[in-house]
Amino acid sequence: MTSDLPTVPAGLAALRPLLPSPLEELRDERFARRGVTLLLKRDDLIHPDLPGNKWRKLEPNLRAAAEAGRRTLLTFGGAYSNHLRATAAAGRLLGFATVGVVRGEELADRPLNWSLTACAADGMRLRFVDRATYRRKTEPDVLAGPADEDCFVIPEGGSNAAAARGCAGLGRELRGTADVVGIACGTGGTLAGLAAGLSGTQRAIGFPVLKGGFLGEEIRRLQREAFGGPRGDWALDERFHCGGYARLSPELLAFADDFAVRHGIPLERLYVAKMLYGLTALVEEGAFRQGTTVAAVITGSEPPDPQVRKISPSGV
Repeated sequence: MTSDLPTVPAGLAALRPLLPSPLEELRDERFARRGVTLLLKRDDLIHPDLPGNKWRKLEPNLRAAAEAGRRTLLTFGGAYSNHLRATAAAGRLLGFATVGVVRGEELADRPLNWSLTACAADGMRLRFVDRATYRRKTEPDVLAGPADEDCFVIPEGGSNAAAARGCAGLGRELRGTADVVGIACGTGGTLAGLAAGLSGTQRAIGFPVLKGGFLGEEIRRLQREAFGGPRGDWALDERFHCGGYARLSPELLAFADDFAVRHGIPLERLYVAKMLYGLTALVEEGAFRQGTTVAAVITGSEPPDPQVRKISPSGV
């Protein structure tokens, strides 16, 4: 995958990704005693400002924006959105203006949290909308406010057909390396592409970080738009969202702390820890036969704010 975006020469050197991302074997006794090999696909190391699936989903959208001659990126997210931060960073590095539509009008009257502060520092203009309006964010009358003719609109989480095709590269990098690939799911774009890129003998398991059971149809829709129909062998395990997005249980926090002690790898809590917690539970349930190799995709790193590591009873 190349990062040479046409008509946007400034900052290209800073966007050079580390591809393919490293693949590391990790000795974990909970997997080893079941005869299962655990690999970590370190997508968090692709780029310091656009790690993991953020690079893979944004790169084709940045290219499309440049080819269309657009100079402003407009996108959406919550108060702690990884996608908003990545889009703001991409704008800074490539010379795009950026606009972030943030869910939660009440946040406009509060000091910016660490995540939105990072977005603003990278030049993103933040527009706060109430939650009812946010649910209608793709409707023309809602978009007419923050958008103009120069805006290139990227959906929430960066997930669209272009993003799914970008994430197919992740699956291709994992061909021949693992029988099962686990990944955390927010908006579904990464799993849609990952499954399409894997070989026919591999399967992917997605671990949604939101509750609601809606993600399966969204992944099928993305695959239809990106590839013309279903691709790959994939499934969702909905048991490990801990109550919803940004909600963390004591059990999940204990698992993440223990993982860091065992392996010296701090886990990002809102996505990665839930995925690895789920994979470990499946191993201990005997879901994988002896001799299976499981690859866990590490899509991001632990954020700097300690508040994110605490239990969130109501979500963010």
